[in-house]
Amino acid sequence: MPNTKAARKGVRVSERRRVRNKAVRSLPKTSITRAEKLILSGEPESAQRAVMASIRSLDDAAKKGVIHPNNAARRKSRLMKKLNKALASPVAEVKTEASKAEETKAEAPEEKEQE
Repeated sequence: MPNTKAARKGVRVSERRRVRNKAVRSLPKTSITRAEKLILSGEPESAQRAVMASIRSLDDAAKKGVIHPNNAARRKSRLMKKLNKALASPVAEVKTEASKAEETKAEAPEEKEQE
């Protein structure tokens, strides 16, 4: 329990700040979760929009001092890494399927010529 008048005021002030900061701290968590779900679902356009919203909310939280700037940078980096990996993988799969189809077509005439 606070013993002095200043200590009691400190408790009131810290409670007001805690309540105000709670929403600022919670928004990035929610938006990151939403972005990660969209990344895993395979919706690239909506995932990119969600990632940008997450980055904005992390920057706002860092600017207001609710989270440390390095914490925001780390979380943004991890999120972008997931997004870039998801965006790169469908392209790689399409390329490998196309190259496999070309190889199959190229092999088929060679077999006929040998007969």
